[in-house]
Formats: sequence, C-alpha cells, structure tokens
Amino acid sequence: MKKRHLLFLALAGLLALAGCGTSQSSGEAITAVGSSALQPLVEAAAEQYQTDHVGVFINVQGGGTGTGLSQIQQGAVEIGNSDLFAEEKAGINAKKLVDHRVAVVGITPIANKAVGVKNLTVVQLRRLFTGEITNWKQVGGKDLPVVVVNRAQGSGTRATFERWVLGDRQPMPAQEQDSTGMVRSIVASTPGAVSYVAFSYVDSSVRALALSGVKPTDQNVTTNDWPIWSYEHMYTKGQPHGLTKQFLAYIQSAKTQQRLVSKMGYIPITAMKVTRDAKGNVIDKQGEKSNGSN
Repeated sequence: MKKRHLLFLALAGLLALAGCGTSQSSGEAITAVGSSALQPLVEAAAEQYQTDHVGVFINVQGGGTGTGLSQIQQGAVEIGNSDLFAEEKAGINAKKLVDHRVAVVGITPIANKAVGVKNLTVVQLRRLFTGEITNWKQVGGKDLPVVVVNRAQGSGTRATFERWVLGDRQPMPAQEQDSTGMVRSIVASTPGAVSYVAFSYVDSSVRALALSGVKPTDQNVTTNDWPIWSYEHMYTKGQPHGLTKQFLAYIQSAKTQQRLVSKMGYIPITAMKVTRDAKGNVIDKQGEKSNGSN
C-alpha cells in the first residue's frame, strides 16, 4: 500500500512538472488580420511559433491593409497587418497605434507571358494603367489589347503601386480582385493582362517587367533603385502584451529575419541601405535625404 502511495505521488509530481512547462502558453490565442502581401510570412511564422510553443493559437487572416488597420483601430483583433504607414490611411488615428516593422516587400508589375514585352519606362507603365495605352503593340509588344487587373480599393499593394507609378493620376476603371493569388492567376491565363504583385508572388506563370532596364530585385529595393516597395507593418493598439508581444518579438528576432523572412521572398529590415518615411522621404545610411514622391 505504501509503495502504491509513493508511486501515485511520483506520477502526480511528474504531471505537475509537465503542466508547469506549458501553463504559460496553454489556451492563449491571438488574431492577426490585414495585408495579403504580408500574410504568407505571418502564416509561416505563426506555424513555426505554434510548433515551438505548444498550446498557443495564432489565427492569421487576409482582407487587405484597409481591413487590418480598421480592425486594429477598433480593437477587434490583436494585430493589424499593413503595407502602409497608418498615417497614409484616411480614417485611421495613427497616434493610437504602435508600428512594428517586420520586413520590406518589393512590388513589381507583371504581365501575361504572351504580350512580348519585358521592359517598360515608368511613363509607359503609368499609361497602361490610366488607359492611354490600349494595345501592347504601342510599347513594342504583340498586337493584343491591354487588360488591366487591379487589386481592390483598400489594398496596401495597390496604394503603394499607385503612389510610385501613377502619382496623382487616376487609374482607368478595371476589374478588381481582393486576392493577390487570384490576380496572378488571372494575369497568367488572360492574354494581354497586366497587374502588380509583391515579389514573393512572382512565379513562372507570369512575367515580371523591368522598368527602364532596372529589374525588380531585392538588391535594387535595398538601394531604392527600384522605388516600388513598402515596409510590412504589424500594428498593435497601444503597446503589445502577452502572446502578442512574444510573437512580434519572434518575427523581429535576428534568427527569424535571417532565415524565414528571406526564405519567404521578403527583404529583412536589416538589409535595407535606405529608410523611407510616411511622406516618401528617403534617407540613406550617410544621412542624406531625398524626396521620393512623384
């Protein structure tokens, strides 16, 4: 009887120790919503974090930058993912949000592979999206009508593209898609189609277009030679706490930046040779400032 009692105590002790190892994580859950360009990175980071921290749940959803910023402002989620500075979005009180920059994303124009064009000037690209150029033969390509595919209003990818390509000009009316993946699929299957996606979404089904001979590469983004890029922001309403704070620290850690961020097709913050503020001002490592707006 005494031996059985001691055995029971030993088992209870082991269970208590096991419980101590997971009690801080068990049952915790957070939700991150917003940018579809950032979504693959956050999903991959969440999956790895959940593997390393049994018992936590990180729910990652898309919906676009506008959704992410509005949801975090309302306090409906723990993290709002955005391709834009909160200051750039109408109706958002940036003073109540805390910015956590986790990566940089390059954005490139893409075209259906049958258009016969690999390089455009910024002016030509602009005119494609304003409707001034209506056939690819006008820019040295095949005799195909131009089919513009836009991201939906509220998309941070769209806002970034239009800021650095269209400037103050209005885009032509065109079909709009909520999903970057759907945009790529439509461009790949539609003769004459043109759109824009984050570098991480480019694959062999579409053609990424160079601009005035400058290719859309990570290296060209780090020096601002390729100007169509944005920071990837993860906003919180006030300072983060608990699992939110721990997850953000994990994504911003040197290990994650060096391994996961680059692997997923994003550019680590530490790789940038310039910085850019919400007004578009670019500052290089020597502290020299230039106005990057159109």
